[in-house]
Amino acid sequence: MKEPLLRVEKLWVHYHSAGRRVVAVQELSFALDRGESLALVGESGSGKSSIALAVAGLIPPTQGEAGAEALGFSPAGERFDLLHLPADKWQGIRGRHIGFIFQNPMSALNPVWTCGEQVSETMRRHLGLDRAAARARCLEWFERVHLPEVERIFRSYPHELSGGQLQRVVIAMAMCCDPALLIADEPTTNLDSTTQHGILDLLKELLSDGRRAMLFISHDLGLVAEMSQRVIVLQQGREVERGTTAQVLESPSQPYTRRLLASRPPRDRYLRRLPVDEESPDLETRTLSPQTLQRRIENLQQQPPLLQVENLQTWFPLRKGWWGKQQWLRAVDGVSFQLFPGERLGVLGESGSGKTTLGRTLLRLLPPRSGRVIFQGHDLTALEGEPLRRLRPHLQVVFQNPYAALNPRQTVGESLMEPLKVHRLAQSAAERGDRALEMLCAVGLKEEHFHRLPRQLSGGQRQRVAIARALMTRPRLLVCDECVSSLDVSVQAQVLNLLLDLQERFGLALLFISHDLAVVRLMSDRVLVMQQGKIVETGPVVQVFENPRHPYTRRLLEVGMQS
Repeated sequence: MKEPLLRVEKLWVHYHSAGRRVVAVQELSFALDRGESLALVGESGSGKSSIALAVAGLIPPTQGEAGAEALGFSPAGERFDLLHLPADKWQGIRGRHIGFIFQNPMSALNPVWTCGEQVSETMRRHLGLDRAAARARCLEWFERVHLPEVERIFRSYPHELSGGQLQRVVIAMAMCCDPALLIADEPTTNLDSTTQHGILDLLKELLSDGRRAMLFISHDLGLVAEMSQRVIVLQQGREVERGTTAQVLESPSQPYTRRLLASRPPRDRYLRRLPVDEESPDLETRTLSPQTLQRRIENLQQQPPLLQVENLQTWFPLRKGWWGKQQWLRAVDGVSFQLFPGERLGVLGESGSGKTTLGRTLLRLLPPRSGRVIFQGHDLTALEGEPLRRLRPHLQVVFQNPYAALNPRQTVGESLMEPLKVHRLAQSAAERGDRALEMLCAVGLKEEHFHRLPRQLSGGQRQRVAIARALMTRPRLLVCDECVSSLDVSVQAQVLNLLLDLQERFGLALLFISHDLAVVRLMSDRVLVMQQGKIVETGPVVQVFENPRHPYTRRLLEVGMQS
């Protein structure tokens, strides 16, 4: 009988939290053969990432422990008992035989090394390449993962790249040494649909010769259907259902799996809200007609605009040319639009199109080169100091990377109470605590999370804390920069419904930045489409999705609808 590449028997993972033992994974068994892709699916906190970290020997001893009856790995004719592997042996296996694509690219990269140095160092260490050969191969991999201007990317530090570009650097670093086992933990979370398809095609190509295998973790059930032969569905660390991908996704036997499938925003209609928990997935009663959507836009535009953006430009300096002439990256290049009170404005575009830079410039987190941003009659580009600070509570943002947005030394409760204290929005510490607990529950977390640190939360839980923190000041404008991209479908549905409810209750205006077509379709009244720093198309969501005018928009929609 042929030995599998990876054999896992009764794997368990425990974490230490506030003096208690938290069970993350309970006695899970599976085998993975060469040429096969196995998907792990489940809600945030179900144990998916913990399984991946345990297989790669990355559970920090100070935070938790993992064990199993057997954990065997057999690459290239060798056999390793991963349970009893010394630390020095692990260094030769991770990177060389096991490639790991982490969910959070910023925490996976060293901030003081350029991206090219980090990928080249991996190949020099594991493949014995000299500096020139490693550099050449690094540039080849940057091209294979569809990075633009590979020479510039090679010289760039992580903070100089967009989230999608960082994710592709991490993918290149995981695959450049030709590992036998690729562990992909949400590998395309931060990528637009066009780049996503290119990366998935590359992963399929690497598996096609039958020499490698992939453990694929994703909350996107469309990607799971495309990338895996078998699926294991997890809930609170336990296996709920397993089988072939077609069997589980087309005819699920468990209510939990059916609920996951029903939570995904549809791409063929416009909904009031998504089904969550035990709600009926009947979409007919939730569907909005194009006429209803148009009337809503017309009513919103009867008011004075909340935000006016006039010819906004944000450029970043690049290295000087041969004759000392300064070169510029025009991240936002002459953008103009209006946003009305209570309106939801979606921003679509590929990675590097300027979406995130636009959002940060509007909030004065980045300095504009020129143009005006007028919010409630105040020109934000002309304000400094105390006048700008007084407007801050009304302008909030949910960043793409929740781990970088939260103070690692502050508990969840402290992070939520801080905005109320800084802006003097609560009379006492008790009131701040009550409001923080109320918001914590509103985003689907529990009181027990109040005293935890960000590192003690899953990726999805951290994002919900970041959303709760942004909403603590009850802002008039909320910029959401890929704010649900790291959430599983059921939690994503809860958060999107929460944003819709709060937006309707408080008249909140949303600038919703996302590469996910289905999410933008649900969350938008109007849509802006960006390419290379410019707006190439704008209009009501129905018009943009049903009758796109610009070739770039048509290509985005065509590729996106295939996933």
